[in-house]
Amino acid sequence: MPENARRPMVIVVACVLESAEGTVLLARRPEGRPLAGLWEFPGGKVEPEERAEDSLIRELGEELGVVIDRDDLAPLTFVSHAYEDFNLLMPLYLCRKWTGEVVAREGQELNWVRPNELHRYKMPPADEPLKASLGALLQRGGQ
Repeated sequence: MPENARRPMVIVVACVLESAEGTVLLARRPEGRPLAGLWEFPGGKVEPEERAEDSLIRELGEELGVVIDRDDLAPLTFVSHAYEDFNLLMPLYLCRKWTGEVVAREGQELNWVRPNELHRYKMPPADEPLKASLGALLQRGGQ
């Protein structure tokens, strides 16, 4: 059995919130948390009793104060990454419609970024591959 197969699987769901101007939201992980200072797409862990979409709606409400309808979430892609202590599976959704103003409710810094500028932001290892592919994914997701 491969060594990384013994690590627990953690499912984290994330969202590309895309504005009408074509920018996407990044959140900077606050000090005192794992991977502090890195930029990521907002989201969080999926609880055992939750569907991924319900978890994402809950997390975005808690973190950003927005209300999202499940019908406004579109599956975009996923990421699989082996961290030292766990294996990560991250479904990534696209959302272009929400209610409320995006506000940092958990001490995180927020920034709206053009997809072709993502290379300027240091992201967690699992998110890094998305920098190069997000532009094409958004075009496909918008069709």
